[in-house]
This record gives sequence, C-alpha cells and structure tokens, in this order.
Amino acid sequence: MNIWDKTILALASGFGLGLFAPFAPGTFGSLPGVALAFAICSFPLWLQLAASLGLTLLAVGVCDRAEALLGIKDDGRITADEWMLFPIAVLGIPLADVPWWGILLFFLVVRTVDIVKPWPCRRLQSIPGGRGIVIDDFVANIYSLAVNWMLFVWLFR
Repeated sequence: MNIWDKTILALASGFGLGLFAPFAPGTFGSLPGVALAFAICSFPLWLQLAASLGLTLLAVGVCDRAEALLGIKDDGRITADEWMLFPIAVLGIPLADVPWWGILLFFLVVRTVDIVKPWPCRRLQSIPGGRGIVIDDFVANIYSLAVNWMLFVWLFR
C-alpha cells in the first residue's frame, strides 16, 4: 500500500477512529467533524456552504477509493461520509455561542438521524461507490440541520 492509499484510509476512517473503535465506528469516526464544524462556523454563510459542498465532493472520492482498498461495500470503518459532512448539520449556527452540551446535542441529532436513516436515506445507499456512501449522509445532515436549527432557536436564543 502506497502513502497515498494510507492517507486515503486515514481520512476515510476519521484519522483511524473508525478503524480502532471498539464499537460504533461511525460515531467515533464522526468526532473529527465537530472540530471541522468549529473551524468552518466562523466563516460567512456563503463560505460555509462552499466549504460544505467541497467537503462533500472530497468525501465522495475518499470513500470511493477507501471502499476499493477495503474491498467491502460501504464498510463501517469508512467514516469520512460522517465527519466530512457534519458541518452541513450546523450550517449558520454560531457554535461559539452554544454550550458544550448543545454541541453534544447537535452531534447526537446527527448520529440518530444517520442511524435511523429516514426516507430516502436508506434507499440512496444502494447507489454504488463513494456516491452511495456519501449521498445518504448528505440527506441525513440536511434533516439534522433542520432539527439542529429548531433546537438552537428554542434553547440558545
């Protein structure tokens, strides 16, 4: 395995969290997404949207290559779809103004929606390759964004 493939696997697994988590690799592998969201949340909304779109496209490529390297369709150790798309679930929310437990609440919303996979998320997973790995999380994060905004307005404004 060359250095490029090792880099892809590191990104795909949430910097190893998805590979070595004793349980719930998707949840552990999602954690870098929280730091990423904090890094992006101070940008203007249009730049948050552009960054989220760029990360989504990057995640498709990373997940596609990681799936080929691991040889398993939508391998649970692949978590780039979770962590790279997490910022979508908090677009426009000023995370610096939210207490730690609110960030945890937003994270739990995203993980719950991703696990439950409301329509059409589960169906979208059947799309092959990286597109199928990422598209269901993209839609799940849009749903989570709506819930997280309601929680933000209700709890923190």
